[in-house]
Amino acid sequence: MNADVFLKRLKALRSPAVAKSHSHLASDKDDGILGVRMGHIFALAKEFIDMPLDEVETMLESPFHEMRVGAVSIMDFQARSKKTTEPRRKELFNLYLRRHDRINTWDLVDRSAIHVVGEYLFEKPRKVLYKLAKSKKMPERRTAIVSTLYFIGKGDVEDAFKLAEIMLHDKEDLIHKANGWALRFAGDKDRKQLVKFLDAHAATMPRVTLRYALEHFDKKLRDHYMSLKDQQ
Repeated sequence: MNADVFLKRLKALRSPAVAKSHSHLASDKDDGILGVRMGHIFALAKEFIDMPLDEVETMLESPFHEMRVGAVSIMDFQARSKKTTEPRRKELFNLYLRRHDRINTWDLVDRSAIHVVGEYLFEKPRKVLYKLAKSKKMPERRTAIVSTLYFIGKGDVEDAFKLAEIMLHDKEDLIHKANGWALRFAGDKDRKQLVKFLDAHAATMPRVTLRYALEHFDKKLRDHYMSLKDQQ
């Protein structure tokens, strides 16, 4: 149950064809892609679910993207487990925030933020999400909104709408998409609040956010809100 063994197991699964198709996942020119399918990484992470967190952190420090996918997957599986104690959940949360420098792509955030961050904060103060929403780093801002998906699933939509509004005019398309994703899900729980949000912002919000938010509306309402955008 250590990072070296995990890497050895990963390397046995790599494929040049997969490496080529996954090249877009690299966060920068120094980010190595081994070429391992995500499903294989997730399955391996389940085998290593009991890995100590110091070894998980070593995985986060790896230059290989798939190792970091494995690290956040282990963190996610631990956070979801009913066997995980509250002190360990806190340790997972703290590790995530402390090493956000290595959780630095949209897929790493999406793989772990909902349960490692969102579930941990569900019955706690959420000020940290508002701090992340104002970060200069896109992955940290994405963590802020993606974490609310756990709250939304429990019927608590307030932070999703507030954080989406704060980041509504973000410069990054990856934030526009995440905002739209959260708004759509929040609207499934509270349609009236989504309608109120759209009435206030549809004309000026990014088109991709609006389009995502409207996916579960009927055609008449979608056309109405898109027409408001088109008038700008």
